[in-house]
Amino acid sequence: MSNSLPTKEKYLIIGAGPVGLGYAKALKEAEMPYDHIDASTEVGGNWFHGTYETAHIISSRKITEYSDYPMPKHYPDFPSKQMMLDYYIDYANTFGLRERVEFQRKVIYIRPIENDRWEVTFANQEVRIYKAVLVCNGHHWCKRFPEYPGKFTGEFIHSKDYKRPDQLIGKRVLVIGAGNSACDIASEAARVSKSSHISMRSGAWFFPKTVFGRPLADLSESVKVPLFVQRIILRFLLKMSVGTYKDYGLPKPNYKIFERHPTISSEVLHYMKHGRITYKPAIKRLDGKTVEFVDGSKGEFDMIVAATGYHVSYPFLPDELQRVEGPVVKVYGGSMLDTYKGLYLIGWAQPRGGVGSLVAPSSKLMAKLIKLQDEMQNPLGFVLKQSGDKLPTTHLFDPNDLFKRIRQANKRIGLLRSFSKRVDKKHPNFQNTPLPPPPESIFEKEMVVF
Repeated sequence: MSNSLPTKEKYLIIGAGPVGLGYAKALKEAEMPYDHIDASTEVGGNWFHGTYETAHIISSRKITEYSDYPMPKHYPDFPSKQMMLDYYIDYANTFGLRERVEFQRKVIYIRPIENDRWEVTFANQEVRIYKAVLVCNGHHWCKRFPEYPGKFTGEFIHSKDYKRPDQLIGKRVLVIGAGNSACDIASEAARVSKSSHISMRSGAWFFPKTVFGRPLADLSESVKVPLFVQRIILRFLLKMSVGTYKDYGLPKPNYKIFERHPTISSEVLHYMKHGRITYKPAIKRLDGKTVEFVDGSKGEFDMIVAATGYHVSYPFLPDELQRVEGPVVKVYGGSMLDTYKGLYLIGWAQPRGGVGSLVAPSSKLMAKLIKLQDEMQNPLGFVLKQSGDKLPTTHLFDPNDLFKRIRQANKRIGLLRSFSKRVDKKHPNFQNTPLPPPPESIFEKEMVVF
């Protein structure tokens, strides 16, 4: 694989987080020429630029590590932020990936042009042309903020802006949300702040990190049973280890287990029992440092932390290429459009547990599919659609189901090749429709793309 090739004969990978690194390794091993860029100054994605210093993974080492590169044996079941960052840097260095990454390279526009090539425009106004683009820009950077009537005059930050406990010391803290970051920050506040409250619009399922001395994520992976059986088992385990949420002053969840991203926290319920975290319902309005809740109660706070998640976002894509609907990206085969070829939107899905163990098998499959696309006239997404593939309806997936799909897809590469020939014969002469260049005003906008 030669780096001296013109970019129009190369693939471009956007993002050097856990997914982007895994896909770079797959392309390198498949001897597919590529460039690799990241808007940050180091590999690791959110583990470098977004996670708070005291964070530990919730999914367990076994589930989070790459299947082809185990974490060091001295790592605990739930490695820290620094351990995770060290691991990704070591992974990138070991396989010669980091030296290939161009850092501080911000993409502001991508468009299809003639001859099925892709024009990529950077913030410094450099323009390059590529054979195809693999977008691995992550989904923990475009902050989603809630809006309420009134105005809060204390500190109002997003959970991504929370970095260390000294931001909370001595303050009356209100955390909005019921996810993993919300629980972590509320628990940090329980240790160092004057008071810690957590506001939730509805009840949530809180799972312990460990069951029978093992990480819950490991247990879920090893128990390969239908989803309804998993729910029955988990409800039983929760009843035995937690009791009822009413015992903690919390409302009952109004959704089934796994219908939302699971919240894994052993601390938040612990601190509620110790009176260090107080539950509050949804916020009704803000007035100075006073927060009124929907149950009519009020409280005085110095800081609000909105752990309200992120938007899935591709701000560098023109409207014709946007496929985002809420947290779901409407693409075939997990990444492909049916109307354009050469653009792959990767890593937006959220498998329960962790994505690490899925990266190697999925990236190797994608390398095969991208090579197969080179043999096709029509977009691979269109071929998959013609074969009966359906658009996703959720961003949450059972990892065992994804492993099964990957195995099946690998076995069907030959059948897909044969089917694509029939599709090309029925729909001949396909070419991507070129789109106009970006407006000049785009260079005036500050777009941070990780």
